[in-house]
Amino acid sequence: MGRFVNPDNRAFQAALNSKIYVDKTGLLEYTNSVLNSTNAYICNSRPRRFGKSITANMLTAYYSKACDSSEMFSNLEISNSPDFVEHLNKYDVIHFDVQWCMMAAGGPENIVSYITEQTILELREFYPDEFPEDVNSLPEALSQINNATGNKFVVIIDEWDVLIRDEAQNQQIQDGYIDFLRGMFKGTEPTRFIALAFLTGILPIKKLKTQSALNNFDEFTMLSSGDFAPYIGFTEEEVKELSGKYNQNYEKVKKWYDGYWLNDYQVYNPKAVVSVMLRGEFKSYWSETASYETVVPLINMDFDGLRSAIIEMLSGDSVSVDVTTFQNDMTSFSCRDDVITCLIHFGYLGYNQIYKKAFVPNEDIRQELLRIVRRK
Repeated sequence: MGRFVNPDNRAFQAALNSKIYVDKTGLLEYTNSVLNSTNAYICNSRPRRFGKSITANMLTAYYSKACDSSEMFSNLEISNSPDFVEHLNKYDVIHFDVQWCMMAAGGPENIVSYITEQTILELREFYPDEFPEDVNSLPEALSQINNATGNKFVVIIDEWDVLIRDEAQNQQIQDGYIDFLRGMFKGTEPTRFIALAFLTGILPIKKLKTQSALNNFDEFTMLSSGDFAPYIGFTEEEVKELSGKYNQNYEKVKKWYDGYWLNDYQVYNPKAVVSVMLRGEFKSYWSETASYETVVPLINMDFDGLRSAIIEMLSGDSVSVDVTTFQNDMTSFSCRDDVITCLIHFGYLGYNQIYKKAFVPNEDIRQELLRIVRRK
């Protein structure tokens, strides 16, 4: 087993060992249903503290052929699926966290070369005779292995959008990264060596110039969650059960941490719910995320009376928003609706897909937004 190629299941085991673990393995039934199809390219964006890394680790533990996870999943929801055993630990998995790689690589400018070199190095350990020594392209290496063995890969990228968010002003770095992703996932050849591609991040896939690079991905977002709705955050039934188990006032938990409407589900911030269950302290846990300093300058832009719209939502009203203008990056803001849409993706606002309106979802967020609005 390696760090990036065929990792073991210890990261997901750590989640299972936690004092509170809410079973989201039903998501695997969906990914199993799209394996080796044109729907096997998935980008799931959701806010910080909404379980992105746990989901990536779950997928790795389930699919990686480097471990035996049968006992780990035996009492979880996916074990009831008829194809549970068929896909369990049957695939070569490549899994990397772009945020972690940026630190290990020594900077954002080295990320693509670092991921490529380290992954190819590990692939050679698993497949020493399957591709020439002079291959230095990761997509080419995967293609060569597939041609020689017929094996297909599950590729999982956590925090895929770090460079889109953190290196927004560096077009050269972004272009190099998008070219890397294009080679991995776009075109006819990748369909031969990719069984499943799963990207997690905060922002959806960037529009305009890079749209053609990844427009073959099905996106599940805070604007349109589709089949992923019950797997993004905690559902109402799950929180009711936890409130009873940990002797917390459910109505108070609901007031503080509910409010995200995803299809027919009321979704709660999982990090905040776990914290209040274990600590019994009702407060804004949102301040513990890293997005505060990013959001402040956005609101201070005050496009088209943005600040007034935020204050209106803080009073309990909702405001209409056109979510189609946002370019899914951190530089192309041109109007109030762009900023509001970004705040929805970051989890600072909820979104009613039917009425196309944004609103403040709960007391936790209300306190954070009040803090931002008062800061000038």
